[in-house]
Amino acid sequence: MRRTGEAYGTCGQRVRAVRAAPPAPGAAVAVAAGRGHAGCVTARPDSGPGRDALARVLVRAAGEAVRAVDGFAGGVYLRSGAGGVLLVAALTGLPGPLFRPWWRIQVNRPFPVAEAHRTGAAVYLPDAESATRRFPQLVAGLPFPFGSMFEPVAAGGERFGVLFVLRPPTPGVAVPAGDRERLRAVAAGLAAELAALAAAGGGVEWAGDPVQAPPPGRAQGAREALERFPRAVLSVDRGGRIRYLNAAAGRLGAGGPELRGRLLWEAVPWLGHPAYEDHFRAVFMAGDPVHFPARRGRQPPGEWVAVDLYPGPDGVTVVIGGAEQPAYASEAVARPGPDLGAPADRASALYRPVALAIALTEAVTARQVSAVVTQELLPAFGGRQLAIYLLSERHLYLAWETGFPQGFLDRFDGVGLDVRLPGVETLTSGRPIFFESMEHLAAAYPGIPLDAHVGARAFLPLIASGRPVGSCILGFDAPRGFSPEERTVLTALAGLIAQALERAQRYDSEAALARGLQSALLPHRLPELRHVTTVGRYLPGTVGMEVGGDWYDVVETAGGLLALVIGDVQGHGVAAAATMGQVRSAVRAFALSGNAPEQVVAGTNRLLIDLDPGQFASCCYVVLDPVSGRAQAVRAGHPQPLLRHADGRAEVLDLPGGVVLGIDPDAVYPVTDFRLAPGAVLAMYTDGLVEMPDTDIDVGVERLRAALAAARPSPLAETADRLIGVVRGVADRADDVALLLASREAGPRRP
Repeated sequence: MRRTGEAYGTCGQRVRAVRAAPPAPGAAVAVAAGRGHAGCVTARPDSGPGRDALARVLVRAAGEAVRAVDGFAGGVYLRSGAGGVLLVAALTGLPGPLFRPWWRIQVNRPFPVAEAHRTGAAVYLPDAESATRRFPQLVAGLPFPFGSMFEPVAAGGERFGVLFVLRPPTPGVAVPAGDRERLRAVAAGLAAELAALAAAGGGVEWAGDPVQAPPPGRAQGAREALERFPRAVLSVDRGGRIRYLNAAAGRLGAGGPELRGRLLWEAVPWLGHPAYEDHFRAVFMAGDPVHFPARRGRQPPGEWVAVDLYPGPDGVTVVIGGAEQPAYASEAVARPGPDLGAPADRASALYRPVALAIALTEAVTARQVSAVVTQELLPAFGGRQLAIYLLSERHLYLAWETGFPQGFLDRFDGVGLDVRLPGVETLTSGRPIFFESMEHLAAAYPGIPLDAHVGARAFLPLIASGRPVGSCILGFDAPRGFSPEERTVLTALAGLIAQALERAQRYDSEAALARGLQSALLPHRLPELRHVTTVGRYLPGTVGMEVGGDWYDVVETAGGLLALVIGDVQGHGVAAAATMGQVRSAVRAFALSGNAPEQVVAGTNRLLIDLDPGQFASCCYVVLDPVSGRAQAVRAGHPQPLLRHADGRAEVLDLPGGVVLGIDPDAVYPVTDFRLAPGAVLAMYTDGLVEMPDTDIDVGVERLRAALAAARPSPLAETADRLIGVVRGVADRADDVALLLASREAGPRRP
């Protein structure tokens, strides 16, 4: 939606990645070059009716939500064409450029908007204390007293995004039920409108920068009195636009009264210095006045002025007057460089190190550390390229890259520490190396291959506790300077990245040990039997240690019977794999001793309690007579197996069970009789195959049952691959998966 004479000021940048990032979303916002804040562009929704309709719906919902709960700002996050990313599509009550670092949120990150979208449950944070307890990353980036409400926008099982409102804090007082209901009603109305747009063929995903909706109110001033006031006075609405300025303020920038309607930092560029943006964020997020000294003008000698910010429900009053030079001012403020105000040197470059540090503490593998650096570090500093090299036996090996031309970095993979390259010398010297242009890089290292002729590069040593770990390369598309503050922050962040990578390498080593242990404990092949075919599959998780305690086994017992067993030890890592080996060995030993099914499971339960590994396990144990097909089953807290009949009908077996193993030494495990007819398939599995994030487990069981019914009964290996293929492609699979299939034939199997 766009009114005549009104543009939507934006200041966003999108990270371009080769390997690490998902595909770029489809064009949903037309971006046209124009006058913007600090070299930004002005974005308007597409002129097509579908996109205009979407913008109108979002703007209206944002305004209704803010008014419904007496908020001062709000907006809508929508899903984007890039998988796992939410983008701010509409924003009201806050100057968009100040909050650019939060325009893009990964759905798997620990932020309230991501949790609301991921879980489908609303998140209400009445004050800073509750936000700190639940979402320290949010408070690290926005350390101001405010309350917030996040309501998922979903209809008919489809999740579109999240509606959010910011409001004054209410310390110790929960968000009232009435406010929750009103916000929920606005979200439901928005979801219905988005569903209608989608049904009509309109796009309901977002790409590009947010629509800056009109703020909730308008600032007013006593003009006659203020015109006589010698200090500059400006009234700025909650969108950051100047609504009134007195005569003294008209002399702050070119244009005089024509400054009205423009963004404050566009009209008075020197107020847009990165050192001042945190003050403006504070006054827009909290209700207290803010006072700070500032240097008027970009080039010295610039006079020092006092800036006073007075917030109100409709906006902020800015008062600027003369002041003495302060006792201390940051180097970038006291001695401005020619690059001040460039998008890459904005506040986000110096504002997010704490959030990045917290995110690094959550990354446990080298892949996750690299992904965090890509998602957090590059946008914060306006970078486009990233490469991480790890040291191994005095050689640097490429571990991660994004943004570079495909194959360009291959020539540097595996270089020794005696090669004269900036990525090597930053590590051997322990000092970061900054090149403000590609010409400077080429002059310092004649003959070095370059991926571009325009841009800038930063080479950072990755050193943890004095031990070299590797080196990191940051690339920028345009020449730029690196202020002393930026160099300090980047060097400190490189140390945090090095520590995270060193920790991840130890973690990866432990994971390799666990994988080897588990591989040794799982059966390498299943017994060849007449009348019965068995197939097993195992799939490790893709998040964290990647190795859990899932296992399966097939045991030939006395009397020609066949024991089919599958289980899941709680936890992941070496401890889970070791416990899995003990439980599997116990089940096998009890089975080979000729014990009845309930005795096998009960004996294993008591043994696990005696071993006291601090873990418990689920198990499903079936004894099958290959000739008659008679089967007896015992279940200990494990998912119900499935049975596919010869006619293609599949059902969930209703087996009564006992508690999981390792809890109650006196637990009783009932036995259930059933028959496996010729041509039927028995499917036993662990919960990793049917549990999906934000989805009820019954939905996963039904999906597996339908897949089993649709699969051909033979060859059984193809059926197993088809069933496990449902989760094989899931990128962030937290749990491992085990699957065991058994099929009975009418006569001897053909070779």
